[in-house]
Amino acid sequence: MLTDLLLASLHHLLVFALIAMLVTESVLLRGTITGAVLQRLARLDAGYGMSAGLLLAVGLLRVFYGIKGYDFYLHNPWFHAKLGCYVLVGLLSILPTIRFMRWRKTLAANPGFVPDAGEIASMSRIVRFELVLVAAILVFAAMMARFGGF
Repeated sequence: MLTDLLLASLHHLLVFALIAMLVTESVLLRGTITGAVLQRLARLDAGYGMSAGLLLAVGLLRVFYGIKGYDFYLHNPWFHAKLGCYVLVGLLSILPTIRFMRWRKTLAANPGFVPDAGEIASMSRIVRFELVLVAAILVFAAMMARFGGF
């Protein structure tokens, strides 16, 4: 029972960390992009990736070592919807990650570099859509907990 409590707590804390980093990325992409902001975006995105990876690992530990047992999760359509959204968020996050790394590399070679406004707007839209999908994940988690497998 203690294992389940610890895994659930860590899972929730990682979700909050992931959301905080995505919201911060979204806010930074709406302001003036300077070299310092580019560096910050790259660091935030790295933290976001680490949080996402740890979140997946802890989530899998909950499936196999949590109190509900893997059968609850494997036969739960809300869990599958939640996991599907998680995968979609992960796939969507690839483009901003690559772009932020490219911007950071270009900034190192050219300290006056400022990304194109169109690219910034595109990355901003992707990050905001990721946040919408994270909100859907939270709704699916609530549905999963309340309705189980129907």
